[in-house]
Amino acid sequence: MAASARPIIGLALALSMMAVVPSVRAEIRQMEVRSDSRSIIPLDDFGFTRRGGLELNVSGISFSSKADLALSQLGFFLCTPEAWLRVLRQIRDLDITCALQSSDPDVHVVYEFDRLHPPPNPSGVPVARSTSFGVAENLTDQSGQFTLLFANCLPNLRVSMSVRSAMFNFPEPSRRAFLSAGAAPLPFIYSLLFFAYAALAIAWAAVLFRRRAAVFGIHYFMLAVIVLKALNLLCEAEDKSYIERTGSAHGWDVLFYIFSFLKGISLFTLLVLIGTGWSFLKPYLQDREKKVLMAIIPLQVVANIAQVAIDESGRYSSDWVTWKQVFLLVDVVCCCAVLFPIVWSIKNLREAARTNGKAAVNLMKLTLFRQYYIVVICYIYFTRVGVYALSNFISYRYLWTSVVAGELATLAFYVFTGYKFRPAAHNPYLTIDDEEEEAAAEALKLDDDAFEL
Repeated sequence: MAASARPIIGLALALSMMAVVPSVRAEIRQMEVRSDSRSIIPLDDFGFTRRGGLELNVSGISFSSKADLALSQLGFFLCTPEAWLRVLRQIRDLDITCALQSSDPDVHVVYEFDRLHPPPNPSGVPVARSTSFGVAENLTDQSGQFTLLFANCLPNLRVSMSVRSAMFNFPEPSRRAFLSAGAAPLPFIYSLLFFAYAALAIAWAAVLFRRRAAVFGIHYFMLAVIVLKALNLLCEAEDKSYIERTGSAHGWDVLFYIFSFLKGISLFTLLVLIGTGWSFLKPYLQDREKKVLMAIIPLQVVANIAQVAIDESGRYSSDWVTWKQVFLLVDVVCCCAVLFPIVWSIKNLREAARTNGKAAVNLMKLTLFRQYYIVVICYIYFTRVGVYALSNFISYRYLWTSVVAGELATLAFYVFTGYKFRPAAHNPYLTIDDEEEEAAAEALKLDDDAFEL
């Protein structure tokens, strides 16, 4: 196996072992449960501060069985991740048969369906069981990361209902904040990042204007990528801001998805074009490079469809895990695909260097490709694996730091790419020094050995 392919395989393995990244998105949720027999249905996550609340409205309740049911075995509850592990242990040890029976202090029963039974009717006329209810809870001193779950402890019973949930904190006595505690700083953070990328776009445009004689098409494409990233951050900031105040994105989520889609396609396309040396090294793409480019675009379409399905359906959907796996698989393929053109370019230069002294010098001067290969590997590892690990090790109140870490890494990657591939009248990586001909041939083997390691 070639040493240059090992980081790609390692990346695929690392990404494939990733579990679900904790979500920092929260809002008023409207969910439809249809003929679902799952014993536990996770509905939403939220990080509560010391003063929070929950509003739950359920309608259209129906069951697959018409017989009298033990409705106390059905209901909604709030639970921390740690308490859920303790509940599972209690069920395994047969201490309890249903999560609703747990006496764990971090398990908060919101509503049991036995309350749907109508009160006794003095006239003796049967009264139909209610099919809807609403409940509001003030959660004082219940700080922590909680998940709203529905428990169905009756085997083979299928449940249908419409669920509307709203979880919020009270930063002020009369104001609700619908963003989780770990996501509260995100509107401000995304706004700052938007201004940072806007300044970066202006600076890059100024560089292109001053050095327009040495500008290639790839440089204008870089500018487009920066602008799309800035617009994506602006829409994300407004999306989070409206959710924080009202519980709804008011359409900003649509714009966010559009610019996220365009940004994703343009970024991966840029990485492929840079890896092949298109525009500033050669004005064409080989067939295999075109195939990589044509494969990435539809993969990014699938990835964005999966991301929308993940965000909008929530974990209550039975297809949520499937969409999560689709997104993870597509992300792994795209991340690996952008590395192959860089590897191919380095391989071609190495082969040419064995027979051409000028090419040997070029290989020494084009160490940029090897640097870029390593930087791309580090960027993908950190933004996919490192950020995930960080979000799982920090407190729920500081989940925003994982977002900041990923965004700062992306910003640094953009700056590095722009600096290394900036337009220049005399590109030092393309200059051939005849006096270094002999030294290049001798250094080539050592240089190759170092890269293999």
